[in-house]
Amino acid sequence: MISAADLSGYALASSVLIVIPGPGVLFVVGRALAYGRRTALATVCGNSAGNYLVAVCVAVGVGMLVQRSAQVFTALKLAGAVYLMWLGIQAFRRRRTLAGAFSAAAPARSDQRAVREGFVVGVTVAVTGRKS
Repeated sequence: MISAADLSGYALASSVLIVIPGPGVLFVVGRALAYGRRTALATVCGNSAGNYLVAVCVAVGVGMLVQRSAQVFTALKLAGAVYLMWLGIQAFRRRRTLAGAFSAAAPARSDQRAVREGFVVGVTVAVTGRKS
């Protein structure tokens, strides 16, 4: 039987992990703030498709191969990290002044591009084992 102290510690740790958003959620929220609802919803669709692709790959046994090969797992994690850094650098390069950002309308973003970027984030974030 689990003790009350262990149960309360487990409940506290679980609550903290549930409340903290993962990188996928932060990516979608950032898209919603920068480009609006339509782009955010397209990003969610792409992110979900990426997560489902990873789930299918795990179901057919690819996950076991990645788990056993430290080099492949590290390469996938690094690819995801590089992609997120590239997106951050692009956002940094295209930044405007704060007053200009609030007064100007957000630039249009194609739905296909938002879905594609969300898909890549969904695949790479799911591979790292973080919640999204």
